[in-house]
Amino acid sequence: MPVIRFVREGRDVECYPGENLREVALREGLELYGLKGQLGNCGGCGQCITCFVDVVAEASPGALSPRTPVEERKLRRRPEGWRLACQALVQGSLVVLTRPQAGLSDREAVLAAAREQPLPAGPTAWPVSAEPAMAEPEADQPTATADEAAAEGPVGG
Repeated sequence: MPVIRFVREGRDVECYPGENLREVALREGLELYGLKGQLGNCGGCGQCITCFVDVVAEASPGALSPRTPVEERKLRRRPEGWRLACQALVQGSLVVLTRPQAGLSDREAVLAAAREQPLPAGPTAWPVSAEPAMAEPEADQPTATADEAAAEGPVGG
């Protein structure tokens, strides 16, 4: 299952196939936005283009869903590796640089190091719900209907 390596933040984050890249980053408390995006972003609708990221290296082709028509329109003058995090669904492990427009000291060396390290194996199963199972009534014991319970009156009375 997918692992996203956030280069600028120096973190590997596990997620499940089909999760939205923006939602994963925000859930993990990663700074996805620059100042403009912090002051006013569209909330994940693909209209403000403040959540773009640079997909530095993919562990395999197709690590993200294909570009949406919104991305094609909004990113037509941007580098090919840039994606709108709000429009991208994670399908496989990948390496991402958040806020690629902002400076990163020794950028090429940092990116090369991130590409060289193998991505760890991610989760192997979907999470199990922690909801307790409701007990089924015993088959040999009769259950009172609401009308019968009301006719009996208050309990302990």
